[in-house]
Amino acid sequence: MEVETHFIPWGTLMKNIVVIGAGKIGSTIARMLAHTGDYSVCVADRSAEQLGQIEKHDAITTAAVDIGDKKALVALLSGKFAVLSAAPFHLTVAIAEAAAEAGIHYLDLTEDVESTRQVKAIAARASTAFIPQCGLAPGFISIVANDLASRFETLESVRMRVGALPQYPSNALNYNLTWSTDGVINEYIEPCEAIVEGSLIEVPAMEEREEFSLDGVTYEAFNTSGGLGTLCESLKGKVRTLNYKTIRYPGHAAIMKALLNDLGLRHRREVLKDIFENALPTTTQDVVVIFVTVSGFREGRLIQETYANKVYSGVVAGRMQSGIQITTAGSICAVLDLLANGKIASKGFVRQEDIALDTFLANRFGHYYAQKGEAERVAG
Repeated sequence: MEVETHFIPWGTLMKNIVVIGAGKIGSTIARMLAHTGDYSVCVADRSAEQLGQIEKHDAITTAAVDIGDKKALVALLSGKFAVLSAAPFHLTVAIAEAAAEAGIHYLDLTEDVESTRQVKAIAARASTAFIPQCGLAPGFISIVANDLASRFETLESVRMRVGALPQYPSNALNYNLTWSTDGVINEYIEPCEAIVEGSLIEVPAMEEREEFSLDGVTYEAFNTSGGLGTLCESLKGKVRTLNYKTIRYPGHAAIMKALLNDLGLRHRREVLKDIFENALPTTTQDVVVIFVTVSGFREGRLIQETYANKVYSGVVAGRMQSGIQITTAGSICAVLDLLANGKIASKGFVRQEDIALDTFLANRFGHYYAQKGEAERVAG
């Protein structure tokens, strides 16, 4: 099914953007932006092989750059409007520091909690906008949760569930690689933030498994790191329960816990990464499941509201893309578009929950979330 781009007349000069990372998401971001005619995109990566696979387009160029070479990175960023990081999470801080030195806007897709804390510190001394966690989760999920939470006089619970799943699972893990292997491993291992009985705490990843059904399909969900973004900080003292869990098909968590704990692969990430990338095939036939439930009091009554959405793979800018590519790349492109169009703050640290859901969905990139699958808010 074709996913259309909705053009918005601007009357402004083309914005020059650098995208760091020539992988699946980085290349999708470049294609989406270039296709509008409003952005000129330079894709940067240290891998000449990866750069060679970037789609040829009049508005896309490439640059071979080692992120460890700060001088070269600052030189590349200088004079640009913004840099968008689709690089592995451990490069986040270096890119943010280079953006601050170059005096340009910074956006990223990281789910790493500590990296985001450091980006916030960098933003405090910068003259431009620093907007981390612009993907699906963290990212869009925080915008949805904050929108639902804003409808209550008093909050009780905010429960956020997201998963990128194969439409046709065919292995014991019921899983295919759909995005960053490093990102998946990181969220399965690092501790998770949560608010429990009003207190901000850390809980272990892969624990507190639950099952639920949506549209007749049974899923499991369990704690993973990073999905809450800055919501814990934003809602601390305002909610009794706040948590984030990753959605998978039943059986996945048990096998992963055996690999991580019983076989000790949590301490051998490179081995686990090699196993994943050589044993689990990639697929574009996926579905992104988004499920957010918020409960609280309104006019003296305990009310629950739910947002449920499924986003499938589709054709974007003339090429078939997976659901996770569409949602992740679409989200950061929407935030960039809102920034370029003066719809969000242009200086300092910008949280995802600072962005209004209606504003996001009205954007030509944010609209991808509304096109594929009908988003519902069900009052209970």
